[in-house]
Amino acid sequence: MTTGTGHGPRERMVFGAAQLIRRQGVTATGMREVAAEAKAPRGSLQHYFPGGKEQLVNEAVAWAGRYAGRRVARFLADMETPTPSGLFAAMVAQWTEEYETEGFARGGCPVVAATADRADAGDSTRRAAADAFAEWTGAVAGALAGMGVPAARAEPLATLMISALEGAIVIARAERDVRALRTVAEELGPLLDAGAAGQRENGAEAD
Repeated sequence: MTTGTGHGPRERMVFGAAQLIRRQGVTATGMREVAAEAKAPRGSLQHYFPGGKEQLVNEAVAWAGRYAGRRVARFLADMETPTPSGLFAAMVAQWTEEYETEGFARGGCPVVAATADRADAGDSTRRAAADAFAEWTGAVAGALAGMGVPAARAEPLATLMISALEGAIVIARAERDVRALRTVAEELGPLLDAGAAGQRENGAEAD
């Protein structure tokens, strides 16, 4: 995950928090560490995040959801003929390429990390994670609908894609190997295309 240049200290701290959370979880991420990661003055933390660590974590989680949603549009733009399997392959490749080129030290999805670390400790963080997943799911479902997948089928398929990807990321980090990521792309891709095609045909027959 990367962010552009020219961002102010607030944006850098949100981004920095997301990067630290994805590597080491919420509990191990301290506010001073976030300021150092963002190269921001320590005093700016209280100024920008009067709600303290919980506010910063929630904003980092929300940022991750928006980032994942925006990536969907970029993946589509790079595909000559968008298909469900092609979109899923691109989603998986983002992680496969990162792990193969940079190793596994940068961690996984910050939304998953925050959910695992804080779901029972703070309801606001759980809600932030749920909203982040909803934004990502909505973006994927919208992309599938644009490919002709019926709306009633687009959201369940989007949920399946994201769930499979996140599970494979966890396995890849445990194994220090991208095997699981490659497997879900290879095995789920044809099923996604077949399922989407079948739904389109059923919809046409119903008309």
